[in-house]
Amino acid sequence: MRKRLWNGALVMMVALCVVLAGCGNTENAGSNADAGTAPAANADAGAADGGGDGIKVGILHSLSGTMAISEVSVKDAEMMAIDEINAKGGVIGKKIIPVVEDGASDWPTFAEKARKLIQEDQVATVFGGWTSASRKAMLPVFEELNNLLWYPVQYEGLESSPNIFYTGATTNQQIVPAVSYLLKEQGKKKFYLLGSDYVFPRTANKIIKEQLKAEGGELAGEEYTPLGHTDYSTIISKIKEAKPDVVFNTLNGDSNVAFFKQLQDAGITAKDLTTLSVSVAEEEIRGIGAKVLEGHLAAWNYYQTTDTPENKTFVANYKKAYGDDRVTADPIEAGYTAVYLWAAAVEKAGSADVAKVKEAAKGLEFNAPEGKVTIDGENQHIYKTVRIGEVQADGQFKEVWNSGEPVKPDPYLKGYGWAGALSQ
Repeated sequence: MRKRLWNGALVMMVALCVVLAGCGNTENAGSNADAGTAPAANADAGAADGGGDGIKVGILHSLSGTMAISEVSVKDAEMMAIDEINAKGGVIGKKIIPVVEDGASDWPTFAEKARKLIQEDQVATVFGGWTSASRKAMLPVFEELNNLLWYPVQYEGLESSPNIFYTGATTNQQIVPAVSYLLKEQGKKKFYLLGSDYVFPRTANKIIKEQLKAEGGELAGEEYTPLGHTDYSTIISKIKEAKPDVVFNTLNGDSNVAFFKQLQDAGITAKDLTTLSVSVAEEEIRGIGAKVLEGHLAAWNYYQTTDTPENKTFVANYKKAYGDDRVTADPIEAGYTAVYLWAAAVEKAGSADVAKVKEAAKGLEFNAPEGKVTIDGENQHIYKTVRIGEVQADGQFKEVWNSGEPVKPDPYLKGYGWAGALSQ
């Protein structure tokens, strides 16, 4: 009898502990989600596919390190989009729960955090990355675990993954038209190529060199420096000696701060030498200084000054959320757009299931701040208008050229005869 009473008491104690532990986990998961950090690994397993009270999504950017200058603001825009969608009732009647991780400007860390978000946090999708090195590191993880990455930054093309949606420009929507503009509209023939030493600049410059051969341009020089590099005195001396018509700049991160300030210190302004950048936007101008960059060019698909009704609302909301001194920029807008495209695909599919979202996303249109965008069902890139802008004294861009309409994404440059050998 005494033994039976002891066993019964023991069962009740265990049950009470389980209940208390469950309550504790529920509270912690909610507070972690509110703080933008990862909920407990054993939190609602149905959240990823919409089976729970919310749908968890990953936010994975460099919040520290050399790329933080660019990526923190993209994270902010994605969080703002989530807040806006949640304020309207969420998706398929469920709130979106962001789980934020720091890639720390380290490519293996991006892969590690992506795996954590998918396997432990059980997110339905991930919005993240900036450099192609981070994307290349994450790609096999998403393909292995069959999850979706929404990648918000222009890149070098020559890639298409069934597990990635590319909301930034591919090569024929930024780099190729920028080179043609410099050659044909500006009469710039001698190109000096300067980039960070990783996959995006090297592949982009490989493409540019083929284009220059085909369109009558000339290579005046080519240099690469590690991400985070800060001493450009030797390279600036080489640029002076080569006397190019234009420097085509594919530097990324805070190396741009050092390069442009040292270029100015060497007595070279935009009036002396044109530079066209593909990774310097309004956010980077804030870090470098408008006086340093005034007159230089950049190629993007969106500027804070882009004249659409949606952009006026977007800029006003972004500044209201993060401060009047903050600026929007192309990758910021592309990250924001990615969240809305994913949410629209989930609504259309009636589910956050990967296969259903991919199918629903084909041909999906959205009136983004940059203008109407459409998901290409063949390669999961989006149609985008190409824009070239000149930096003004106020740190904003004056648009000097655009493509007139959204350009169909062509990541493998199949529409260019001179590019035939690039993807081999």
